Amino acid sequence: MTAQAVQTDEHAVVIGLEVHVQLETATKIFCGCSTAADADEEPNSRTCPVCLGLPGALPVLNEGAVEAAVKIGKALSAEIPERTTFHRKNYYYPDLPKNFQLTQYDAPICQEGELEISVEGDRREIGITRAHLEEDPGSLQHKGGSIDTAEATLINYNRAGTPLVEIVTEPDFRSPAETRAFLAKLEEVLEYLGVFDATRDGSLRVDANISLVDAEEVDDAGEIDDSVLEDANRTEVKNISSHKAAEKALAYEVSRQKNAVKRGRALETETRHWDESRGITVSMRSKESEADYRYFREADLPPLEVADWKEKIEIPELPDARRERFVAEYGLDSESASKLTSTKEVADFFEAVAEEFDPDVAATWVADNLLGELNYRDMLITDIEGRLDEFSRLIELVESDELTVKNAEEVVLRSMLDDGDDPETIIDREGLGKADDDAIADFVTEAIDENPDAVDDYHSGEDGALNFLVGQVMQKSQGSADPGSVNQLLREELDA
Repeated sequence: MTAQAVQTDEHAVVIGLEVHVQLETATKIFCGCSTAADADEEPNSRTCPVCLGLPGALPVLNEGAVEAAVKIGKALSAEIPERTTFHRKNYYYPDLPKNFQLTQYDAPICQEGELEISVEGDRREIGITRAHLEEDPGSLQHKGGSIDTAEATLINYNRAGTPLVEIVTEPDFRSPAETRAFLAKLEEVLEYLGVFDATRDGSLRVDANISLVDAEEVDDAGEIDDSVLEDANRTEVKNISSHKAAEKALAYEVSRQKNAVKRGRALETETRHWDESRGITVSMRSKESEADYRYFREADLPPLEVADWKEKIEIPELPDARRERFVAEYGLDSESASKLTSTKEVADFFEAVAEEFDPDVAATWVADNLLGELNYRDMLITDIEGRLDEFSRLIELVESDELTVKNAEEVVLRSMLDDGDDPETIIDREGLGKADDDAIADFVTEAIDENPDAVDDYHSGEDGALNFLVGQVMQKSQGSADPGSVNQLLREELDA
């Protein structure tokens, strides 16, 4: 097994990730406590003897969490063994109420997968070492400062026991930018699977391992032997909570390590905390080794066997496959196909519209008009769930020549999103019915008669004169005329 790296001057950068994904289940992984967090909930109110680790409490595995893990394994083209086991990972953190974490060790539910990423047109496979189920610790709130300056730290166990899948990659990343691309792609896949909600606070958290090795150890294919990596001092950076933060944290850490080497200082094998507010990493402790965790089998959970039902668990069409199908089936360009498959909900919405209208028309309205207006308002496609018929009606009014494209885009669609009204209500209220041909012809004549200077400029070949006259007609029609038709009528009158 080898790792890929990018050569930069005297050193090559090698990065591997541990991604903690919060699964979307109704209850926690080993008990019946709810995973639904209310904004105003009291600390330590969603707890029970099991997730608090009280004496005598016994865990019961959540079937939904197992199903979600199997789906993730299939999406990552991973091996899913017939039998897997749980272990206790023993270490002290204040947010681990029982002083150990129930996790998987030498028999994870997903093994040896991969995920393809693209960075600046370069497509590569990132190896997935493993993905395993485990329980989330609680959460800490540092009062009066950050982790190293706080006056006090409060502990909330409401999150303790929330089901996680930890996805561990090979050290295949060549740069911080590649880690950002990977996390974005992974999140996209997880949302398509329906096992993950990116809007939840702390739903995806990242630990990154960074090493510098001599550039001479990188072969012509950009690979590094495992023996070299084993001898390298590895720094772990924790508390990374977003794609952007991952790129920033790793860029800082790579720079810090290179500067240390230039100054002749040895790099320590340590765990560092990413302080996002200050944009720096802070040393926390020396890096634990595997032996420090004293893994041993969890006696209260029998081996998990999924052989009889893992093949029955189906996964939906994933983003890359759907993107390729949109290009082939609907004749879309790659950029439009990417926009329209950015989330499963967007892709579903487009396909519903494409059933009623030409695919090019549907793509323009959904990818350009609708998504653009939603992004401007910080809204998601799910915020207009149930309004597909209204949106389709808007397109129908334009296609049937009852409403101008300009009024549809700039007035009706925006009002639909801002006020929640249907197209007909907005059209009636704003008086946006399309003007008839006779009325437009009258507006054209009036614009020519009232603006002789612009007419002279047009005949002199000035490009802006015609646009000015079009604007005058549009103003007279209160936007109800079609700009293309107005342009044509003006040319006919002026050239007669």
